[in-house]
Amino acid sequence: MTILCVRFQLPPMYEAALPGLLGLLEDFTPVVEALPPDGALADLRGAERYFGRSAVELASVIRVRALARHGVDCAIGAGPGPMLARVALRDARPGVTCAVPEDAVAEYLAGKPVAALPGVGAATARTLGEYGLDTLGRVAAAPLSTLQRLIGAKAGRELRERANGVDRGRVVPNAVSRSLMTERTFDVDELAPDRHRRALLSAAEEIGARLRAVDKVCRTLTLTVRYADRSSTTRSRTLEEPTAHSAALTRAAYGMYEALGLQRARVRALLLRAEGLTPADQAAHQLTFDPVDERVRRIEEVADRARARFGPRAVMPGTLAA
Repeated sequence: MTILCVRFQLPPMYEAALPGLLGLLEDFTPVVEALPPDGALADLRGAERYFGRSAVELASVIRVRALARHGVDCAIGAGPGPMLARVALRDARPGVTCAVPEDAVAEYLAGKPVAALPGVGAATARTLGEYGLDTLGRVAAAPLSTLQRLIGAKAGRELRERANGVDRGRVVPNAVSRSLMTERTFDVDELAPDRHRRALLSAAEEIGARLRAVDKVCRTLTLTVRYADRSSTTRSRTLEEPTAHSAALTRAAYGMYEALGLQRARVRALLLRAEGLTPADQAAHQLTFDPVDERVRRIEEVADRARARFGPRAVMPGTLAA
């Protein structure tokens, strides 16, 4: 299971809250496709590798955070692909994630009505039903030529594939998912600058690892400092070049923090957001002959492999600092 389809239980008058709720998904992956007014698709392949947890397990965390931070419950479907995750969502209910079994996709779909497939409208379902093709199992077993005569060559081929569990779709990120955020909250309001810096180091290393897990780089880094009196300060910095390099992200975070000139500020939380995400293979990089930088990048590669195999705690925060 790598794809989640999430529907937040939002009253109609609160549809404007969707962008904030999508931030919960962006905490785990930048590959998020909004489905207004109250839903989204999320590709958690990178998150599964980074956190060492399945998409279904991460769905439980998303549900708890939605309740704790926004007072909103959600229904979640999980599947190997976007279409299957949407189908699973129809059987989901608040508090329980419904997952399509990867080894029995055709069996899961067989007894469902044709209209359960996304994109199959009432007219198509009615036409198929008139010929006894009222379930996906019967559609899957029907001759391709029959389906093509009834609904057209292309539509018939695609419908038969999907009824057999073939999901060729992908999650297409849109404007609301071009960022990735992590937060460090202190147990008590923190005065010590060295504790602030350690939290920023940990956050920057997490952001870097998560970006590399999904082959993304960021162009802008934003720091938000929340204080004990519930006020906050936000600063953004455009990086010299798009990067997922933890050391570069840490330097930028430190620079923004020091520019604030905080004097014994009682800090409650630090938030770091990577914005302007683009595929790593499309980003230009300045060549460097710095042996220290090359060594740190090689260490990052080793650490990423360790996280992918043993989970995020396999590498202690701060061990990658240049």
